Amino acid sequence: MHNFRRIGVLTSGGDAPGMNAVIRAVTRYALSNGVEVFGIYEGYKGLMSGNMKLFSDHDVSNIINRGGTILYSARSKEFVTEEGLATAIKTCRDNKIDGIVAIGGDGTFRGATDLTVRGLPCIGIPGTIDNDITATDYTIGCDTAMNTTIEMVDRLRDTSESHARCSVVEVMGRNSGYIGLYAGIAVGASAIFVPEFKFDENEVINKLVRSKKYGKRNFIILISEGLGNFGEEFARRVEEKTEIETRFARLAHVVRGGAPSLRDRVIGSEMGVAAVKLLLSGKSNRVVCMRKDKICDEDISYALTLDRMFKGKLKPEELDGYSDEKVAEMRDFCAAKRAEMERVYRMNMDISK
Repeated sequence: MHNFRRIGVLTSGGDAPGMNAVIRAVTRYALSNGVEVFGIYEGYKGLMSGNMKLFSDHDVSNIINRGGTILYSARSKEFVTEEGLATAIKTCRDNKIDGIVAIGGDGTFRGATDLTVRGLPCIGIPGTIDNDITATDYTIGCDTAMNTTIEMVDRLRDTSESHARCSVVEVMGRNSGYIGLYAGIAVGASAIFVPEFKFDENEVINKLVRSKKYGKRNFIILISEGLGNFGEEFARRVEEKTEIETRFARLAHVVRGGAPSLRDRVIGSEMGVAAVKLLLSGKSNRVVCMRKDKICDEDISYALTLDRMFKGKLKPEELDGYSDEKVAEMRDFCAAKRAEMERVYRMNMDISK
């Protein structure tokens, strides 16, 4: 075991249910191994300003069931500058912090890499409701967000049935359609629109007309926020072309809140323990992942490159450090992930009415 005296734990970016489970696990497991833990408030902004507290077991009691993050979150433009990074490193040195566990999304991981290359070991944990970190099958908060979406849309269906309406519902997910796709299947949506796949708007409208003719009274259409203002405009066109009374609903940030599900509490705990184990074993610049229901880890820089490849944002020169075999492996990984999502999307088209 490497000689870590103190570590810090922070949450950054958008909050996600289950983050508190991670904070609790990181703190408890580190303390049980003789390592002190600083809870760092407001992410990298708090790391620069020294807004932190030395945690005890008591500080993380009764938080596993709470949504959001007890460490709060904030974005900081200053942190990405050399001056900001130097300030963060100095804070850690002044407080004898030997490593950081950073919980968040891709921006959080970039910050962790920046600190690692400057001598401060960091481990990332994927905490985002969007489930849009390519290197991992699952990110903390996604399950709760989907269950919240399901609950709210089920309620909308009740009133849609009473009034013979169509409800066009926009769900969160940033540029990822994961929540929209899987929650859409779970609520029996007549159609699902996500950024990853092309869709035929007229085909959906014709489907609604046919279903109405055969006696269907309510219709649910789920749309991912990554499609911009499409949802509101589409709701108007549905009513104009089908004569079905149509309402648009944007669930927005309420999907981020609420008590975390069992899945987010358990996986959050597992990932928190894994992160501390990685630090104590001398590893850094790693992100804790879940693949095929098993906890594993991956180099953060590789994970970020893989993520940009999957999202079509990769610049050719970013692959210069990788062998042809590794690049082929990355492309195959992205293709398999996209194919699985498409399989589920096509399945819903076959069973939706």
